[in-house]
Amino acid sequence: MNFEFKEKYNTNDLIEIVRILRSPDGCPWDKVQTHQSIRKDFIEEVYEAVDAIDAADSEHLREELGDVLLQVVFHSVLAEEENDFVYEDVVDDICKKMIIRHPHVFGDVNAETTEQVLKNWDAIKMSTHDQTTVAQAMESVSKTMPSLMRAQKLHKKAGKCSYFKTEQNKMLDQVQSGIEKLRALSDNADQEEKERLIGELLLSVSGLSSSYDVDAEQSLYNACDDFINRFASFEAEAASQDIKIQELPETKAGQLWKNSK
Repeated sequence: MNFEFKEKYNTNDLIEIVRILRSPDGCPWDKVQTHQSIRKDFIEEVYEAVDAIDAADSEHLREELGDVLLQVVFHSVLAEEENDFVYEDVVDDICKKMIIRHPHVFGDVNAETTEQVLKNWDAIKMSTHDQTTVAQAMESVSKTMPSLMRAQKLHKKAGKCSYFKTEQNKMLDQVQSGIEKLRALSDNADQEEKERLIGELLLSVSGLSSSYDVDAEQSLYNACDDFINRFASFEAEAASQDIKIQELPETKAGQLWKNSK
């Protein structure tokens, strides 16, 4: 193995390490991986980096960003083996994209506010992606991102048409309408109809979140944490009374739940 051990490594070294791992004499696991087989790993590494951000843990974030970078390099080496592109092409592309998307910094376009910057960004993005319709821009939103996040992005793009702007009263009416449809659902309704109505309601709730300038994904994330904390309090209170929550009568459970706020 022709590899130089160092006190301090750089990105070029990381690329070379992955190439060695992928070589015939490399690692049995690494050399059989494909874009598809490590797709899930990429997602997991990004989530772990986000966890480190949420925890304000800079040491952990440093480690997780390295794992994310490894994924970028690994996919680039896979593409290199297929004579598709190389890591340097990835870097070149993102540099050019950032320059093009910031004409107010690298050009002579005027953008004094965040709103102007984002408006220019969206217009340039549509132009560079050859998108001529709003529907095409909506189609470009990744289908693999969390659905609440995707829904809000779709609402934002649809909002270019005034009819679809997420105004609070209109979105509240849509949410109420969705709830009423579910209440009216017959007991023998099929599963497909239930899923459709629940989906419509969740889409309306995401629009309602936008109307309040609330990040729906983050809001639900926080609510999940609050639910866990409240349930822990509820469970602890039941335990203090020597009651198993599985055996709690509904009335008693309701009372303990209210007290756990």
